[in-house]
Amino acid sequence: MVEHAELSRRRFLGAVAAGLAGLAVPLTGINPAHAAGVGSGYWHTLGNRILDANGNPVRIAGINWYGFETTNRVPHGLWSVDYRGLMDRIRNLGYNTIRLPFSNQMISDNVVPSAVSFNSSSGPINQDLRGLTSVEVMDKIVAYAGAVGLKIILDNHRSTAGNSAEQNGLWYTAEFPHQTWIDHWVMLAERYRGNPTVVAVDLRNEPHNPSNKPYGTGGVWGSGNPANDWRLAAEAGGNAVLAANPALLIVVEGVGDYRRPDGTVVSTWWGGNLQGAADHPVRLNVANRLVYSPHDYGPNLFRQPWFNAGTSYQSLSQVWHTNWAYLHASATAPVWVGEFGTGNRSLDVSDTKPGSQGQWFSSIVRFLSENPAIGWTYWALNGEDPYGLLNKQYGPTPASPAKQQLLQGVQFPLSP
Repeated sequence: MVEHAELSRRRFLGAVAAGLAGLAVPLTGINPAHAAGVGSGYWHTLGNRILDANGNPVRIAGINWYGFETTNRVPHGLWSVDYRGLMDRIRNLGYNTIRLPFSNQMISDNVVPSAVSFNSSSGPINQDLRGLTSVEVMDKIVAYAGAVGLKIILDNHRSTAGNSAEQNGLWYTAEFPHQTWIDHWVMLAERYRGNPTVVAVDLRNEPHNPSNKPYGTGGVWGSGNPANDWRLAAEAGGNAVLAANPALLIVVEGVGDYRRPDGTVVSTWWGGNLQGAADHPVRLNVANRLVYSPHDYGPNLFRQPWFNAGTSYQSLSQVWHTNWAYLHASATAPVWVGEFGTGNRSLDVSDTKPGSQGQWFSSIVRFLSENPAIGWTYWALNGEDPYGLLNKQYGPTPASPAKQQLLQGVQFPLSP
């Protein structure tokens, strides 16, 4: 497994070296002599690449570990396993980054979460989490991630504690208004300032227009109305974070629906439509910090019109290029697929039937393999999730070895 992942990393470095000449940006800071320390320090961008503190190309190749954003207010699985052992498992399976969702309510309430066990059949677990609040548990996770060589991306998943994206599709609610959203981000940026384990902030999960609601009811892109223009909010939030810590990467997700200049509204997954970035790009006050991030899923979640009897790898690639991969192809900015996932049946992982879940999943992994600068985080680690990498006991063996093997082919180990 390690040898396979290392080969993937070497191929990525070779692809970057071959492709840098085509970037319409200066190459200052690229130093192949530093390749032995890949992943160190804070990261920044250059064209469509993410580089580490020494100028080495790196790839986000990680996993989502959710729970802080739910009513548990703590990452799931700690009811049965030790958080350090679980993070060792993430690292040993070859993932280099954890996308860590949280809610604004988790920060405001800051309670001592109850969904943490301190003993298991194998002995004491999570002893150093006893009596800690949710934010203090986050501190522990960040600290241990740094100790074992993992990076953390904080993800403002929703306002109120719960599951999935916020129902209204916006980055704020009446209880947690726009300014609270910014204040919480500034607090976290200051809390982890100087700690490059927290390498990026994903400003908001899946802005979208609620189903069957007029366009502009929820988050849209480029409307010019501060109440619903996610691009304007991302600029405000991103610049506030950078004022507190200018070293962080700022991740901006897409929306669900976008109204093109000709008036046509085009729809895709919540957070998955970045067509608006061509007409209304995000502008940040610090250069080389912007990363765009779509989410993409298969027909088992919703049968989009591009899943049909004629679906092929080429047709899926065109959908991805139209919605978000064009930003990578044009070297506008790096792209990181923040969520994608599938079930654990063999047909969910790989299938030749056009329009099937397995065809989609094996195709997106192939697309990532053929575009090695595009980052990704699989959804999700959690064993209780239908797309979970692990089983319900959070054991060391992936629930689907075939899925792990596919993901292993696009991993990118960081140096110790």
